[in-house]
Amino acid sequence: MTTDNEGGGERRSALESWLRTAIECWAILGGLFLLAVVLVNTSSVALKFVWKPIAGDLELTELGVAIAAFSFLPYCQLIGANVTADIFTSKAPPLVVNLLKLAAACVALAFASLLMWSMYGGMVSRLQYGNTTAILQIPIWWAYVPAVLSWFLLILAAAISVIDGLRDLRAVRAI
Repeated sequence: MTTDNEGGGERRSALESWLRTAIECWAILGGLFLLAVVLVNTSSVALKFVWKPIAGDLELTELGVAIAAFSFLPYCQLIGANVTADIFTSKAPPLVVNLLKLAAACVALAFASLLMWSMYGGMVSRLQYGNTTAILQIPIWWAYVPAVLSWFLLILAAAISVIDGLRDLRAVRAI
């Protein structure tokens, strides 16, 4: 089954559409997680004036912000919101721009794979050594689970970017 691509006339498989939706939902979940971190910090500051702050609020902030930040990476890759130097390609022909985008997607795919492997190794290491936060004694490896999932989704987003880059090259050549 295929679906039209946002008015571009290209076709997407149902799997690709589902993956795009999953990546978008993961980013929204990351935003909600970040909102929860903000609420914990705000509550802790407010409680400081009337009673006592929330114990371990800085630990929760560290873990929560890391989880949220990683959850945004796949979405940024998917929509092409990563940092680019458009000043160098603003006057380049479409073929060159599309080739560079495809190359960037391939590099993103390679680096995401390498970093997911490294993050997974870090998670296993934290699990084996039993590292925990100082105050709340939260196992640190817990934060690695959504981070590893984020890297996996980044790999999928980069693969989608490669597919999109190939589609764009095909479209430019057809013109």
